[in-house]
Amino acid sequence: MYKLLLCLRYLRTRYIALACIVSVMLGVATMIVVNSVMAGFSTEMRDRLHNFLADIVIESRGTAGIPNVDEQLRRVQECAGQYIAAMTPSIEVPGMVTFTDPYSRESYTLPIEIHGIDPEGKAAVGPLKDYLDSYNAIVEDGVVVRPALRSSDVPLGWELTPQGQEHYELVQERKRMFLDEASQSGAFPPVMDRTTESIPDDPVFDSVDATESGDTLDAPGDPGTVLTDATGDKDAAAEQSPEMMFEDYKLPVGSTASEPARIYIGEGLVSFFVKNQQTGRQQKVMMVEPGDDVIVSTITAQTPPEVTKFQATVVDSFHSGMSEIDSRIVLMNIKALQQNRGMHLDDAITSIHIRLKDYADAEKALAALEQAFPPGQVTIRTWEEKQGLLLSAVEVETAILNVLLFLIIAVAGFGILAIFYMIVVEKTRDIGILKSLGASSSGVMSIFLSYGLALGVVGSSAGVMLGLLFVHYINEIEDLLSWLTGRKVFDEKIYYFFEIPTSISPWMVISVALGAIAIAVLASILPARRAAALHPVRALRFE
Repeated sequence: MYKLLLCLRYLRTRYIALACIVSVMLGVATMIVVNSVMAGFSTEMRDRLHNFLADIVIESRGTAGIPNVDEQLRRVQECAGQYIAAMTPSIEVPGMVTFTDPYSRESYTLPIEIHGIDPEGKAAVGPLKDYLDSYNAIVEDGVVVRPALRSSDVPLGWELTPQGQEHYELVQERKRMFLDEASQSGAFPPVMDRTTESIPDDPVFDSVDATESGDTLDAPGDPGTVLTDATGDKDAAAEQSPEMMFEDYKLPVGSTASEPARIYIGEGLVSFFVKNQQTGRQQKVMMVEPGDDVIVSTITAQTPPEVTKFQATVVDSFHSGMSEIDSRIVLMNIKALQQNRGMHLDDAITSIHIRLKDYADAEKALAALEQAFPPGQVTIRTWEEKQGLLLSAVEVETAILNVLLFLIIAVAGFGILAIFYMIVVEKTRDIGILKSLGASSSGVMSIFLSYGLALGVVGSSAGVMLGLLFVHYINEIEDLLSWLTGRKVFDEKIYYFFEIPTSISPWMVISVALGAIAIAVLASILPARRAAALHPVRALRFE
């Protein structure tokens, strides 16, 4: 009983013990908050990457792809069909996209990665519909500012929404009016029958002015750059003229324009944020809308490859929440991409995306697929292997943060060690009295060990409660800090999250709490051994 009595008395009456408790509490709370936020970020990022990539990706080693898509799908089904829930072919090639900003009247060319897909097939291996703008309402501050343009029951496809179709017809009408006026003015000769195919429209024309004898000729509502005629700079006129532009929009030999190019474009490619002067909030502005035309450039499938350009109509935009995807990927109808790259003759593709019935069978599925394809023809990887560098970077960052935060609790342990040594020195005479009254060395040692255990338990318990409370209200705390500092602490433009993601693991909370308790007990061992080793006579003669 004397051990418990002394331990509780020291815990209640000594203010120095409060410093130990607070240090342990803050260390535990900090580790819980940081681990929960990092786990939330990691989980959210993994989910978004996984959803876009599917479980397993089979990729050809070259941009020419592998021929006969039906044969390749049949081969995959035969060797690993028992593990596969869905699969879809795809063409993935680098490219460029060119569009004109209607606000600055500047034309931009950006590097992209073109994914030729079948929308229904892509949706079967990932939640494509959840990313498309037309299937989602726009909500600001909890208020719906624009309802979804399509019902969730509407199947995925390459058709424009009624609003997009109206915008498309308006754009085409403006182009026709501009071409007619420019041809009549003599700025450039009429472009007729250059190929057997219909001449595509050019989005750059929306912002081009024709001039005759130095005067500008504006398209209705579309002022833009000046096109100089023969009286001016001939080289500049040749570079800007639609005739020269059309010269580049030729399909590869053997191609036909039977299927127009349609795309879903990443929002990060064609949007920017401006501050709304009325509300003071950042507002997203789209430079390209559904119904607009853009120029897509890529390489043909022949060896060596050549550059091919074609015009594509934007059907929708998508927002996956990953800046690496939203600012780089353009999804396109696979048949049109095959035609423009010259891959339609042998029905070639560059990759197959596979969703498994159970991801736990990924290793078995990989082994079966590797046996089905000739060595060196394709690479077969899970989504984790394909994004290994990014996932490894997050894991390393989390591990380093845990080590740094663990040092906070270690500092608290050294504080406990120093305080206990002070108590032993201060209570040397009292320890001598206890031992002279019959207290054993192990009994004296257990007093300090119990005291250290009590400090650890109380500090860890308080830290767990504080940490969980902080994680639960972390977004409200972020709003308060943003209001106090006058700037957004957690900017969704940077992190692509509308709120701070968190994920609390019970095992993490338990391990952090037990680790803090263990440090407190270990820090009390040396002072406890010194107190137990005191001789009662020498201790009584201490003063």
